[in-house]
Amino acid sequence: MKRISSLIIAALAGTIAMSQATVQPISESSAEITFEKTNHDFGKIPQGVPVTYEFKFTNTGTEPLIVNEVQKVCGCTVTGWTKNPVMPGQTGYVSAQYNAAKAGYFKKPVTVVSNAKSSPIKLFFEGEVVPKTTQTGTPSNDSPLTPTPGS
Repeated sequence: MKRISSLIIAALAGTIAMSQATVQPISESSAEITFEKTNHDFGKIPQGVPVTYEFKFTNTGTEPLIVNEVQKVCGCTVTGWTKNPVMPGQTGYVSAQYNAAKAGYFKKPVTVVSNAKSSPIKLFFEGEVVPKTTQTGTPSNDSPLTPTPGS
């Protein structure tokens, strides 16, 4: 009986040792995202006129690239991106639209989350929203909370 128990233990130990030897470590993705540029300056833009820019990228890796999401920091920005996997050597885009509702300088980030080795990546867009002017050349205030002259 001792001999059978010893054989069973030896067989189990050998099986465990073999299974540990064949376990492969999980490899990192070989997808890589390379943007043409990571910052865009709209310059001066008129108030109330939304502007959009498409950041172009290439999959410079060896596996399909998948953009999972594009995070924004406020409701003033709308994002879009290539939804299908981007094959090695192919191109895609991440778009950012700014609503330009508030006058003044702005600089906003969008964060691209993907299966690339370099994920996440921050992209920036900036510019200056120039206030609308009335026919007299003075900035207008379209706020419903501000009384108009003569009221």
